[in-house]
Amino acid sequence: MRQTITVLGASGSIGQSTLDVVRRHPNRYQVFALSAARSIERMLEDIREFQPRYAVMADAGAAVQLSELLGDSSATEVLAGCDSLAMVASHHDVDMVMAAIVGAAGLLPTIAAAEAGKRVLLANKESLVMAGPLFMEAVRRGGATLLPIDSEHNAIFQSLPAHYNGELRKNGIRKILLTASGGPFRGKTLSELANVTPEQAVAHPNWSMGRKISVDSATLMNKGLELIEACFLFNCQPSDIQVVVHPQSVIHSMVQYCEGSVIAQLGQPDMRTPIAYGMAWPERIEAGVASLDLFEISRLEFCPPDHETFPCLALAGQAFAAGGSMPTVLNAANEIAVDAFLQEQIAFNQIPTLIRDVMGMHVVTDIESIDHVIEADRWARDCASQWISRSVA
Repeated sequence: MRQTITVLGASGSIGQSTLDVVRRHPNRYQVFALSAARSIERMLEDIREFQPRYAVMADAGAAVQLSELLGDSSATEVLAGCDSLAMVASHHDVDMVMAAIVGAAGLLPTIAAAEAGKRVLLANKESLVMAGPLFMEAVRRGGATLLPIDSEHNAIFQSLPAHYNGELRKNGIRKILLTASGGPFRGKTLSELANVTPEQAVAHPNWSMGRKISVDSATLMNKGLELIEACFLFNCQPSDIQVVVHPQSVIHSMVQYCEGSVIAQLGQPDMRTPIAYGMAWPERIEAGVASLDLFEISRLEFCPPDHETFPCLALAGQAFAAGGSMPTVLNAANEIAVDAFLQEQIAFNQIPTLIRDVMGMHVVTDIESIDHVIEADRWARDCASQWISRSVA
């Protein structure tokens, strides 16, 4: 019997890679629902190929257009809005959910999937950054299976003991080594980054990603968000994690053990590998990814991150240490800052400045419910928007 999957964020790079894995295993997987924000043409093509029961558009106007293009004869029902996203993520006919909506918009449907006990393939790191304790409690309460899809966290998962119970020291683990490519500006100085353009920032040397994530990689905020995510996923502290800049992106992350061993997961920089691993776990299936040719690679390089040039990594560590609402504020301020940079309202080097200033104005509160997360998120977005208004005035 085929397993059913809902793909949240189907039009993005992770969503498309997920559908490619489904395409390669038509007797194993069936698409239950697809979602996108406004990518009507992409969704139209995918609906015609995969014939999902539901298609959900975040934008109501886009949902109307998509429905009209599909016509009355289509077996796919088109829906819109956050409640519909939560429905297709938690539906009783769904076996697994690819959580690949970028940013805060993915939080509520991903938590809905966890509460419903689904296999959650987590590619939306913001769910853990914004609401880590609440999200992990939803996983426990719902009996969900949580599998990380970010290449680094997937690599850590593969490198940990098979029955890791959340206790590093009792499992003989000395350190988690979280790798980073360094992004397109590795080796640059602050002065050299003063006038970079959005086009330069989104040109990642190794990975094909969306514009927001690409900018996060360029500032190293992506690695900061991954640091917070790793702390929640593997029940550890930032001091248990060492970020290692590895320009080739061949080693996706490592686990260092107390007797001196280091276990690493290597592979091509292709997201279909962790996606296929998560979909089939504990089995392994063909993903369409070429085998790694070590002779072609010939050498691997490693160096520490440059915290002075890329302060976002340290800001993320500070946010986690502050706890409560601060990681939510960090994430929201970053989303506003990146969007402003992409619209050429602020300079690249102003991104961490904006985030630091918003964090400095925030009074940390406890996060006891999703409403508290939403409130902190809204406050940070308003504060960041006001910062931008003052800077461009």
